Amino acid sequence: MKILVINPGGTSTKIAVFEDDKQLFKANITHTAEDLKPFHKVFDQFSYRKELILRAVTEQGIELKELSAVAGRGGLMEPIPGGTYAVNDRMVEDMRNAVHGEHPSNLGSVLANEIGDELGIPSFVVDPVSVDELMPIARISGISDLERPSWFHALNHKAVARWAAERMGKPYEECDLIVAHLGSGNSIVAHKHGQMIDGSGGRTNGPFSPERSGGLPTYPLVELCYSGKYTHEEMVAKLSSVGGMYDYLGTKDAQEVERRMAEGDEKAKLVYEAYVYAIAKEICSYAAAFEGKVDRIVLTGGIAHSDYVVREVGRMTAFLAPMEVVAGEFEMEALALGALRVLRGEETAKVYQ
Repeated sequence: MKILVINPGGTSTKIAVFEDDKQLFKANITHTAEDLKPFHKVFDQFSYRKELILRAVTEQGIELKELSAVAGRGGLMEPIPGGTYAVNDRMVEDMRNAVHGEHPSNLGSVLANEIGDELGIPSFVVDPVSVDELMPIARISGISDLERPSWFHALNHKAVARWAAERMGKPYEECDLIVAHLGSGNSIVAHKHGQMIDGSGGRTNGPFSPERSGGLPTYPLVELCYSGKYTHEEMVAKLSSVGGMYDYLGTKDAQEVERRMAEGDEKAKLVYEAYVYAIAKEICSYAAAFEGKVDRIVLTGGIAHSDYVVREVGRMTAFLAPMEVVAGEFEMEALALGALRVLRGEETAKVYQ
């Protein structure tokens, strides 16, 4: 069975075609600022991106009529449990109206749906960013106005968690895992019997990353926000795009930081050691969710390619559980495999409501 996978981003649309679990081809269609200038809203780009996707597939010699399904990246939806969802009218309308905000990934399900409908085949999304499986006690923040959110790299998390479960010879739904996605942003999550029951990430809590601040000292943060030193927009940027390593070292490139360390840069060494320590400390904090009985710790994301990070995080967490390293991101494979599980009858497609 051939499956078309669509993953829209801010300046590109990644596509791939899989035959069962084997990738036949992939392409990264880039969009310059000039290309996107005529479109005022994300959804205005729909027809433009659809045309480029279909052209790229046919140029590879793949007949559209050979496709069995289309899987798109899920956008900013209502909070839902993880799994594979059949695209329906409610999902399309929520994406069209950007009910939870504008984001290029909102186009994923709608592109999949229209292409699928035209070909008479099903369309799906898999583990969108809005996956929310937090247990109730993990939501309590300490201020009743604020609830701890579920904002993780759900698609990659679930994919590597299933891979780790297979390595152990157990269903994902029977495993207790702590998965750490380390990239430009982090998300570290407790996976208990197939559910992401607690975790940190996004712009809210957890360790700092190459560009995000992570959790901060609360009272000093309030003082800084009202100090007049920074505007609202500048503070948001410090939390989400120019914080973390960048705020200390002026670079978001973890490899460059490691090079500076090797050359004797003491400040780079201090900041990077603090980053690794914070990752290990966060991983260990989720032992409480399993009463200390953790099957595996899984490191994933781009920074999991670093021998230094893997070695040091492994050293500090070895007492808790063995570690598996699945470096990189597997979003395209995860989308294809989610659709494939439904097509094979191994999983029932969920209904978005």
